[in-house]
Amino acid sequence: MYLTFDDGPIPEVTPQVLEVLKSFDVKATFFCIGDNVKKHPEVFQMIVDDGHQTGNHTFNHLKGWQAETATYMENAALCEAALEEHKPICSWLFRPPYGKIKRAQSKALRSKGYKIVMWDILSADYDREITPEKCYQNSINKVEDGSIIVFHDSLKASKNMLYALPKTIKTLQEQGFKFDIIR
Repeated sequence: MYLTFDDGPIPEVTPQVLEVLKSFDVKATFFCIGDNVKKHPEVFQMIVDDGHQTGNHTFNHLKGWQAETATYMENAALCEAALEEHKPICSWLFRPPYGKIKRAQSKALRSKGYKIVMWDILSADYDREITPEKCYQNSINKVEDGSIIVFHDSLKASKNMLYALPKTIKTLQEQGFKFDIIR
C-alpha cells in the first residue's frame, strides 16, 4: 500500500501531513512541484529528513497535453534540478500533473530513466464539491494490496485531506495493510 502526495511542498499544509504520518509511523512518497521546492526548501528538507520518498511533478504543474515534448522535458529537468539541490540522490520517480501525459513525453521521460507512477485510488481531496467524509470513503473503497492512493498537500485540498488522511491510515492499518514508499 502506498500513500502519495502531489503538488507540495508548502508551509501551510505539508508539515501537518508530516505530523500525521509520523503519528502513525508511516512513510509516503511526495511528488513535488519544483517551484514549491525552490520557494520552500525548508519544508522540502522536512520531507527528506523524515525519510519519505520524493518524486518529480514538473516545475510548475505543467499540463502535458498542452505542451510540446521538448518544453515538457525542460520543465521536468527544472524540477529535478530543484530536487537535487536539496536531496543529492533523487529517486527518478515522475508523476504527470492531472495524470495526463502524451505518449512521446512518456517515452522521453522513460529514456531518461524516470519511472512514471500513477495511482489506482483517487481521494479527490481537491474537489470542493465533496465532503471530507466522501474523500475518506474514496480513499478506502476498492483498496487492495499494492494500491497507490493519491492525496494533495495543497491549500485547495487541505480541508478534505487533513480529515481523510488519519482516518484512512487508521482504517487500512486495522485491515492489515502496511505502508511503504515507492521505489
